[in-house]
Amino acid sequence: MDNETKKLELSDRVFVALAILIFGILGYFITTSIFQFKSLSNDFPREITINAESRVFAKSDIALTKLGVTSNGWKVEAVVKENTEKMNAVLKEIKDLNVEEKDIQTSKYNLTPSYEWIEGKRIFRGYTLEQELNVKVRNFEKIGEIIEKSTAQGANLVGDLYFVVDDMDLVRQKAREEAIEKAKIKAKKIAQQLGIKLGKPINIYEDSVFPPMLSSSMYGAGMMAESNDLALKNIPEIQPGEQEITVKINLVYQVK
Repeated sequence: MDNETKKLELSDRVFVALAILIFGILGYFITTSIFQFKSLSNDFPREITINAESRVFAKSDIALTKLGVTSNGWKVEAVVKENTEKMNAVLKEIKDLNVEEKDIQTSKYNLTPSYEWIEGKRIFRGYTLEQELNVKVRNFEKIGEIIEKSTAQGANLVGDLYFVVDDMDLVRQKAREEAIEKAKIKAKKIAQQLGIKLGKPINIYEDSVFPPMLSSSMYGAGMMAESNDLALKNIPEIQPGEQEITVKINLVYQVK
């Protein structure tokens, strides 16, 4: 056997060895990848998310309004005395109409000096005292009377009238329960259509949408009575309306 033949046989052997080595490496990586894929599939089971929403309406049972007194004068003592006497009279009228103390809250007490600019000069114009109450009215039949008698006693600040539901958490709970039930029914139908089996819910996400407070246009936004002689006669019947709350639910199921 000559030298050229020996060289060819040696090259063939090297080629075969390299080929075996390359196929061995490829086989190792393929086997490892398959094993890792199966491992990942077992560690991270498939999931499906089902969404549903529910809207619940509740009749407003609370009316919120603001009543206040603004007093002006040159001496602090006189301003405070006048304002206090009027506010005490307003408070008495409110309580006499069966509004409980827990539903009356002082929200503002502000005493400030007043100035006026004339030809570039700041001129002192006395003092202004603003005192304001937040009033929660549970008997809607008393709303008009409360406003009328309060202004008759000196209340010259009358804020917006809002209607709300006192226990909104109870309304949200009802909406949540309905949304969850809808999501469960929807999940069963989808599983039947897809031919899959669902495990128990493994997660839940909730999003609640609260409505803005309903306001009445009876008194206008931030209406200020120009004088203590303001008379709110022939007040129309109160229409509190309903509050709507929407709860959106996402239920996450494990696919068996």
